[in-house]
Amino acid sequence: MDVQPATDVMQVVSEDTFVRGMYAGNALATITMKDTTKVMTVRPTSFPKAERTGAEAAVESVEGGASAGLSEWKSEEVRASERADLATASIVVAGGRGLKNGENFGMLEEMATKVSGAVGASRAAVDAGFVPNEYQVGQTGKVVAPDFYFAVGISGAIQHLAGMKDSKVIVCVNKDEEAPIFQVSDYGLVADLFKAVPEINEKLK
Repeated sequence: MDVQPATDVMQVVSEDTFVRGMYAGNALATITMKDTTKVMTVRPTSFPKAERTGAEAAVESVEGGASAGLSEWKSEEVRASERADLATASIVVAGGRGLKNGENFGMLEEMATKVSGAVGASRAAVDAGFVPNEYQVGQTGKVVAPDFYFAVGISGAIQHLAGMKDSKVIVCVNKDEEAPIFQVSDYGLVADLFKAVPEINEKLK
């Protein structure tokens, strides 16, 4: 199409001017696009959800082209869960490397079940094998913006913050009062998560 694309657009200023994120969202650039046709990707969490109108779209089946023989379909695995979807949940309970192992994520799963929320994780927790990849929140995972984000044992690396800092209310529990997560949190508790989280779960009905 011979146009200059824009990625990670977070705000539409006018029909030609947009605001996009840079450096994992730590800097914002206001850009002007002179091309008649605009090609861009947007950050979904930066825009309000569209209201459902009840309209229905036509569904049309089309045949794909002939296979070039360069790839082969093997299988698809979909994990079923009764818990809320991480990308759209209004409440997210996320854990980091501070939980020490996958079994301790059970505390967060209990909490998420009680509040009808979803469970997320930092990349460090995923890389350590505590939880599967679909739990990952961050620059290389899912970008979420729930009404309430509860970060447990997460230090707050830039890559993780890029995936959740647009949350409406952020609450964290970390024993390190110097952890970067406190800088973006609305409420923070400096405490041992292994003592604090069970106490919170006891108070939740």
